[in-house]
This record gives sequence, structure tokens and C-alpha cells, in this order.
Amino acid sequence: MSTPAAFDAEPAPDASGAPPARATYHHGDLRRALLEAGTDLAREGGPDKVVLREATRRVGVSANAAYRHFADRDALLGEVVSRAQARAADVISATMDAVPHDLEAGQRARARFRAVGVGYLRFAMDEPGLFRAAFAVPVDLSRAASPDAAGAGGRTPFQLLADSLDAMVDAGVMSEDERPGAELLAWSAVHGMAMLALEGPLRDLPPGAVDELAPRLVRMVDLGLGLSDGAD
Repeated sequence: MSTPAAFDAEPAPDASGAPPARATYHHGDLRRALLEAGTDLAREGGPDKVVLREATRRVGVSANAAYRHFADRDALLGEVVSRAQARAADVISATMDAVPHDLEAGQRARARFRAVGVGYLRFAMDEPGLFRAAFAVPVDLSRAASPDAAGAGGRTPFQLLADSLDAMVDAGVMSEDERPGAELLAWSAVHGMAMLALEGPLRDLPPGAVDELAPRLVRMVDLGLGLSDGAD
């Protein structure tokens, strides 16, 4: 009897050579399962650990079944990158949303801008593997506005940063002359701290040190962009 079209998984043999019990997936489910396995691999060891063969092993299917959904390892990794960026966007959004609503408009706009950097660093420290996948693999800004890299709120990390800068211009706490390219300056500062703490000479900082330094770092970025006079 032929296998129904709605099922496309093939069993992969275990170490003894015996095939496991068949795992069946409705159309689309296998792709999602492989993507979830790839995301777990990135979480555990960063982008270098995302290997299509290991993803298929975890799901319990053959490589041939996987190739129906991902042409190669790079195809799987590309989607894991977008998923990781979407997760980062959710953390950043939650940090921004924690800013009190009763602040004066300019103060709140600045506080939400700073929250983008704090959320970015929080994601880096809490999810180092996903952070590396999200921001060490992409070679350009092609995912900066991709719906696949957007969080639950529909915005990507880069868009959230841009939105916060635009809000400060609207609130009158940032001049339009300072706005062009401000995303790149602010992003570079917090990403530099994250990478120094994860892979550089700051990786031996005690637990929680980056969380403590984050508010000071984003305040320095704030001052560097000319957003405040240092009074707060």
C-alpha cells in the first residue's frame, strides 16, 4: 500500500541498524519539527552546531526526508537565524513594554530606546547560542525587516531599534540631524559589549555583571547621541 501524501517522514535507523518506530507527520509538520530541532541545536552550541543530519536524527527521520524541506544545512541554518532574531525581538519588546506609561513623553521615548539595548544584552546573556545564531551568522541586513525575523509584535530587532529612535525624534529629545545612522552606532555599542562578554576578554566576568553594566552602557549611548544632558 502506498503511503498517504499527507505523511512524509521516513524512519532513520538507530545505532544498531534497526529502524525505529515510524514517526508520521502531516504535511508541514516535519519541516517544523526539523526547524525546532535546529533551533535547539543553536541554543545548545551556537550556529556551528546546527547540522542537518543531527536535526534529522533528533526528529527520527532519514536525511532524504529532510531534503524535501531543506536543500542543505545552510537552508536550515538560515531559518534558524530568523527564528533566533524573532526570539530576540520578543525579549527586546518585553523590556520596552516594562517602561512605565506615566513618564513624560520625552523621558518615556528615551527610556524605551535604552530598553532596546538592555533587552539585547539580556538576550545575549540568557541565550548565548541563539544570540550567536541571530547576530553572528548574517552577512548583511537582508533580514532587518523580514517578517520571518519578527517577534510576536510584528517587528524585528532592527525595526524595534529604529522605531525607538524615530519616537525620540517625534518627542523632541533627538534632533533630526542626529537621526541618520543612529541605529548602527547604538547597535555597535551593545553588540560589542555582548561579544566581549561571550567570546572576548570579558567572558570571565562574574554572573550578572553584564546585567548590572547594561543600564550604564545604554546611558552612555544615550549621551553619545546627544539625547540628554546627563540630568537623569
